[in-house]
This record gives sequence, C-alpha cells and structure tokens, in this order.
Amino acid sequence: MTLLAYTDGASRGNPGDSGIGILVKDEHGNRLLSVSGFIGEATNNLAEYTALLALLKRVKKLGCSHLIVHSDSELMVRQMTGEYRVRDQRIGKLWQKIQNVLDEGSFKFEIRHILREMNGEADRLANMGIDSRKKIRI
Repeated sequence: MTLLAYTDGASRGNPGDSGIGILVKDEHGNRLLSVSGFIGEATNNLAEYTALLALLKRVKKLGCSHLIVHSDSELMVRQMTGEYRVRDQRIGKLWQKIQNVLDEGSFKFEIRHILREMNGEADRLANMGIDSRKKIRI
C-alpha cells in the first residue's frame, strides 16, 4: 500500500516555541493519521526534521510498502536526498536517527518538496501543536 504523507515543523521565533504537524493519507485520499504536537524550543529546521522522524516512527505501524513524504522545507528535502550536506550538528543527529529508522523499514521511501501553499493542513497541525503546548512523544 502506498501512503502519502505531509509534514511540517513550525517555530515562533527561531529558535522559539515549536510544533510539528503530520498528515497521512492512503492512495485514495482517505485520511489515516493526523498528528499535532509541541516539541518545546527549537529552530524551524529542527522542527521540520522532528516532524519527519515522528512520521517515520508512526508509519512503521501502518504497514505500508511505499511512503511518499511531502514537505515545504527545501533544505530538509535536499539534505534527505543527498543534494545538500548536513552541516548543523543537531540536525545531523536527527538525520542519523531518521536514517536508522529508514534502514529498519520495509518500505520504499521518497521525499518531495512542495510549495508552502500545498502544505496547509500540516502547517495548521504544527501551529495547533504550538498552541496546545502538549508535548508530543517522538
């Protein structure tokens, strides 16, 4: 089964209060998972990577064969595809955790950059996470 995922990380200030948003749909557009949560103080890039890590840990339980992730973070997408190097040490640690989860996974992984306007639901969820101040378990 192919799953389509949308992730976003939001930071009010950079760094500042941050949240993540995740939306997962099946290939027919049916919503399977919606996640919103507060991650404390972080930069927008750390929030983006945290959202991706949280998604991957949850998708393992959904049993998909192919995951296509959509993100409006051009930096993260280009780093995940190997087009850009990861230079920040904190992002590097999250990048490595993501690689470890992907290595354990039994699904094909793709990540695509989309315009911010096409990622509105994940953005809304990330901002809800900040507003809720409910810490999310990654």
